[in-house]
Amino acid sequence: MTQREDQSGLILLVEDNRQIAEMVGEFLESRGYSVDYAADGVSGLHLAVTNSYDVIVLDLMLPGMDGLDLCRKLRRDGKKSTPVLMLTARDTLEDKLVGLEAGADDYLVKPFEVRELEARLRALIRRDRRQVSAEVLTVGDMTLDTATLRLTRAGQELTVSPIGLKLLAILMRESPRVVSRRDIEREIWGDALPDSDTLRSHLYNLRRVIDKPFDRPLLHTIHSAGYRLADLSAETAAPVT
Repeated sequence: MTQREDQSGLILLVEDNRQIAEMVGEFLESRGYSVDYAADGVSGLHLAVTNSYDVIVLDLMLPGMDGLDLCRKLRRDGKKSTPVLMLTARDTLEDKLVGLEAGADDYLVKPFEVRELEARLRALIRRDRRQVSAEVLTVGDMTLDTATLRLTRAGQELTVSPIGLKLLAILMRESPRVVSRRDIEREIWGDALPDSDTLRSHLYNLRRVIDKPFDRPLLHTIHSAGYRLADLSAETAAPVT
């Protein structure tokens, strides 16, 4: 286990391609990061759940346990919210949705530039280290405790990805105001803006958890404007006289 001696960040790199691993590891270390390394999914999961990392860089195709299973076990069994940047050669929207649904926060398609990888790591680290005041946010029958990250709707506890929780916090704080796509992306990813599918994919997965099992939606897309989180039935209810 590498001890962190700087403020850049402690990274876990799980990648079975030795050439890619050496290139990424050497570059990140030259930029002031500390890097731990695993060449297979089982070893990667062990390191991920027993240590505290700023970001996990996770290859999708791994021996022993693939990146999707590792990410799911990390979130579900390990109860770890460490940001995960997934590396994949698959670039279809469906592939990205599967990765984000498994618990990844961002993804980078191979081949990639190591400078873009670093920019995305910086954005994830900034987002994760950002201090937010503890508060309980409520919209309709949904409540998010930002201190414990406990999310419930109609008394039912819900599980969403770390990015999903960040999205909810942004929209719930601004509710019922519409928040633009650009404002959401910059709040979450800073200057390292993702491609056009990333936010849409996270919102798709978020709707699947917070809206589809219930009788009315709270998350709404406002065409050409952005997104809002609101209980429209409460807004349109006639006042009692």
